[in-house]
Amino acid sequence: MIDLRSDTLTLPSPAMRQAMAAAELGDDVFGEDPTVNRLQERVAGMLGKEAALFVPSGTMGNQVCIKTHTHAGDEVIAEAGAHVFFYETAGAAFLSSVQVFPVQGTNGILDVEGVRKAIRPKIYYMPKTRLVCLENTHNRAGGTVYSVSHLAEVAAFAHRAGLAVHLDGARLWNACIATRSKPADYCTHVDSASVCLSKGLGAPVGSILAGKKEFVEEARHYRKIFGGGMRQAGVLAAAGLYALDHNMERLAEDHENARTFALMVSELPGVTIDMNTVQTNIIMMDFSKSGRNSVDWARQFQNAGVRVSQPGEWTLRAVTNLNLTKQDVVKAAELMLRSTA
Repeated sequence: MIDLRSDTLTLPSPAMRQAMAAAELGDDVFGEDPTVNRLQERVAGMLGKEAALFVPSGTMGNQVCIKTHTHAGDEVIAEAGAHVFFYETAGAAFLSSVQVFPVQGTNGILDVEGVRKAIRPKIYYMPKTRLVCLENTHNRAGGTVYSVSHLAEVAAFAHRAGLAVHLDGARLWNACIATRSKPADYCTHVDSASVCLSKGLGAPVGSILAGKKEFVEEARHYRKIFGGGMRQAGVLAAAGLYALDHNMERLAEDHENARTFALMVSELPGVTIDMNTVQTNIIMMDFSKSGRNSVDWARQFQNAGVRVSQPGEWTLRAVTNLNLTKQDVVKAAELMLRSTA
């Protein structure tokens, strides 16, 4: 079975496991795990931020940042398909008592005009717009990428309007490889950012949030409240350090494999793939013209030996990752094509 459901399915390599086993440990709730501290310092530097904080998941990273930026009753602007709106189980409402204002972007990318229209007038009976969340790369749009200049433009406008800006950079590493940019090129324009270690980089667990020192100190307080204070977390942080050392540049292979796969499966009957959105490691396949929903297609492809996810009634998603070779994705496409012959 070739599993293309997500890049979260990657398994740590033997060398990564060895690094985890050899990690120097302490109690991170007391700030005394040296491996966690090294990871936080390194990622803060990469993102151009004063400080960083290790959290168990990307969802927690986003939600802690939303909590730290906002007050109860505030409103957060996000793209209509954003992870913080679609996939975090109404966490902003549940944990921070704020609501998300979804704004339709272009292939997941917000622009200044969309943000401008979403900002509430300063009238007492309306919620106060407090925060803009940007997602780079954008999951539901197919791994689409903000250019550095476009993100900087949107963030600068938000700041002029008195709003904070958070970057959901779960796959920021992919965006950087695609645009030949550094993480700091993006993150210096935002007030906070979260990046994931357990997707394309292949670590088993963990994300990092980053911002100014005072922001991260407050975020640490909320991480504890949300249940994210871990003890000898250096075992996990060591995997993240190994991933940063060994798995960054190879993301370009995932991008190449995604395009190869997309071009092949575009020959499936009734499928539509917008190749303009195949910019990183995610492929969105629209089967609405086939008259068969995504559940039927996913079952057919699984019976043929390929697993894909179902983000919508008519949509399937495939994601390349470091555990899949070019031969794997070519074989997956061939199996899917053969199942319709």
